Amino acid sequence: MKTDELVRSLSRDLTPVKLHAVSRRIAIGLGLGAAATMSLVMFVLGVRPDLAIAIDGFAFWMKWLYTASLACVGIIATVHLARPDAPHQKVFLPLIIPFFLLAAIAISELLHAPREQWLGIWLGRSWTMCSALVVLFSIPIFVGLLWSFKRMAPTSLREAGAAAGLASGACAATLYGLHCPEVSATFVLTWYTLGIGSATAIGALLGPRLLRW
Repeated sequence: MKTDELVRSLSRDLTPVKLHAVSRRIAIGLGLGAAATMSLVMFVLGVRPDLAIAIDGFAFWMKWLYTASLACVGIIATVHLARPDAPHQKVFLPLIIPFFLLAAIAISELLHAPREQWLGIWLGRSWTMCSALVVLFSIPIFVGLLWSFKRMAPTSLREAGAAAGLASGACAATLYGLHCPEVSATFVLTWYTLGIGSATAIGALLGPRLLRW
C-alpha cells in the first residue's frame, strides 16, 4: 500500500474534536470533584459560624484570593498539559506572584506584632491539621481530574500530574477556607501552602503511573 493510500484509510472515519473539548471535560471533572469536597467540608467540618461577618474583613479575602489564584494557575496548567507535546517550561511560573504578595503581607504582619506573639501568629490554633486536611479534601478533585484525563493524551505525565495536584490542592484549600477560622497571613503562607504543595508533589509522583496511555 502506498503512503497516501494508508493515510487516507486511517483518516477516513475520523471525526473532528469539538471546540473547547479539553476545557469542557476538565471543567466537568473539576466540578464533580469540587462538589464532593464542598459536601465533605460542609457536612464533616461545617462552615465557620461567623462566615457572614468574616467575608466583610480583609483577612478572609486575603486567604481566599491567595488559594483561588493558585487554583487558577493549576487549572490553566492542567488544561494546557492535557494536550500532547504541550510545552511546560514556564507553565508554573505565575505561582510566584501570589506567593510573594502574601509573603510581603506576612512580613508586614510580623513586623507590626510584638515578637512574643510571633509563634502564635505562625501556628494559629489548627496548624497540626490544616495541611493534612487540605491534602485529604483534594482527593475527590484529583480523582475528578484523573477521570478527565482518561479521554486526553498528555505526554508530560509528571508535569500534568503536578498541575492536577496543584489545582486539586488549591481548590480544596479554597473550600476549606469556608471552615477554617485562621486569619494570619503567616499561617496561610505556611500551612496552606504546605498542604497545596504536598498535593502537588503527590500529583507529580502519581502522574507517570496514573496518566499513562
